[in-house]
Amino acid sequence: MDGAKERLGESFAERLACHGLSLTRERTTALQVNVGLACDLACGHCHLEAGPARGEMMSRAVMAEVIACARRFRFDSIDLTGGAPELVPDLSYLVRGVAPETPRLIVRTNLVSLEGERGEELLGLYRDLNVALVASLPAGNKAQTDAQRGAGVWEKSIRALKRLNALGYGLPDSPLQLDLVSNPSGAFLPPPQLQAQVKFQRDLARKHGVSFHNLYTFANVPLGRFRRFLERSGNLDRYLETLSTGFNPCAVAGLMCRSQLSVDWHGRLYDCDFHLAQGIFLGGGERFIASLTELPLTGTPISAADHCFACTVGSGFT
Repeated sequence: MDGAKERLGESFAERLACHGLSLTRERTTALQVNVGLACDLACGHCHLEAGPARGEMMSRAVMAEVIACARRFRFDSIDLTGGAPELVPDLSYLVRGVAPETPRLIVRTNLVSLEGERGEELLGLYRDLNVALVASLPAGNKAQTDAQRGAGVWEKSIRALKRLNALGYGLPDSPLQLDLVSNPSGAFLPPPQLQAQVKFQRDLARKHGVSFHNLYTFANVPLGRFRRFLERSGNLDRYLETLSTGFNPCAVAGLMCRSQLSVDWHGRLYDCDFHLAQGIFLGGGERFIASLTELPLTGTPISAADHCFACTVGSGFT
């Protein structure tokens, strides 16, 4: 039996040790804010099981604590995610509060939630504050997109992308950044990122007149709704083996958890959004952003969990 097969039963922590690596913090430069699990979609790959039936949302009081934290520490980037951030009623309050406190404010959108009057208002706010948008789009075609996200999502996504282009987002040389994120629709790994980006850009431009800046391809993390799909389809063991054998030790150095602080809608702190999904708190105990007086020190250990294999397969999740 070769070495890769012998190591299939190893935990992520054991695999790190096997390579003489450890998962520790560098300087914390990014704040990721999960504003809640309410979403107008129920995507098959969602590690948080966000969807229309979820009511978790960040209150204005917790948003005020996030804004105060951003003023205390001046992060290089602040990243607002969900769920669908646009469904949170006080999102504009949070955006306006943190935008002056960071050189780069990112909002992650599913595109569908940008429809309607509220979407128009938020798009105007994003443009005025030079908010960078990271939009999720599973594939460059209707069949795969609707299979993962539901019937009609492809058409809504293309409409949203065209509206973003009309505002200046995603155009060549435009300062209004529009990036896409693609996750596979099944129990397999994504294609190489550059190869996928070339195809996405060519297909969307030729067929729909849509442009964007960058495409990021990530492996699905075997948590939440995606894990249940793997279990139902009988693909869980095979997928976990794929992640394990694809471990890339070079990806560890660039993992986002090493420089990021994650906060949920209650104000609780984590190393990343995947640990948030599992309830693995920053430093192993429940802590709140309101009481954060210093950022985690360089060299502080990060909790290693087996879902971390999804972040270190191929080029990694950086």
